[in-house]
Amino acid sequence: MQTVDFFTPIVDDPYAFGQVAAANALSDVYAMGGRPLCALNIVCFPSRTMPIEVLREILRGGLDKLREAETVLAGGHSIDDAELKFGLAVTGTIHPDRIWTKAGARVGDQLILTKPLGTGVVNTAVKRERASAEASSAALASMSALNRRAMERLLEGEVHACTDVTGFGLLGHACEMIEGSAVGYRLEAARIPLLPEALAYAEAGLKPGGLARNREFRAPLVELAPSLPAPLAELLYDPQTSGGLLAAVPATRAPALVEALRGDGLEAAAIGEVVAAPAGRIVVA
Repeated sequence: MQTVDFFTPIVDDPYAFGQVAAANALSDVYAMGGRPLCALNIVCFPSRTMPIEVLREILRGGLDKLREAETVLAGGHSIDDAELKFGLAVTGTIHPDRIWTKAGARVGDQLILTKPLGTGVVNTAVKRERASAEASSAALASMSALNRRAMERLLEGEVHACTDVTGFGLLGHACEMIEGSAVGYRLEAARIPLLPEALAYAEAGLKPGGLARNREFRAPLVELAPSLPAPLAELLYDPQTSGGLLAAVPATRAPALVEALRGDGLEAAAIGEVVAAPAGRIVVA
């Protein structure tokens, strides 16, 4: 399997940016149940306006994250560009009969989310100098954390469908899993984990531009309970950077799986279930 992902900085620290970008690029392999083998750096760097030390730190951060993932850096390519960008092309391996896809969720499955939501609004608060040190640190820790352990726990049993939650937000990626299918999702908003202070920043209107685009695109497939607070509903569309895995697993497996994930230090939760009706839609209660 092969995947590629790169983007502009979402944190100020170059080393941290390298770590987040690498974790994000590796996530697509983990979301399919695969193991990354090697990677290539992709770099766009403004060499005339930015010190080369910045690039060194970005690459060091990415390399350290690859080492954590036991993935070999095989090289890469760089170009001189007016805007800094960094990411990776990743090659991984998986048995062809064991690939997790977005489709395949079955009625009665429980939906497991392995990371809290809110990186988009927290990073917006950071950019506007309104985020606390605790919120900023928690968001960075979440974004730079590999989905490797979550994938390994999921591999211990049956998985019917899986994806990672990134730029389209939780509801956007969940819609990809059920659109045009014979099943729907019912999510319990109160059970969805959130980063510290993310809800407060959403209430204050500190929302990234991508959030509104996600909502506009996917709202036709989503039914929100009238009692659902608007800021909480907004967070369900919040574009995530290096978010967690969203997996549909047999209901009998879910409690032990969540307990194991939490034992590994992951803020995982069972956030809903797969239902027969309404098919091809998501209901959030």
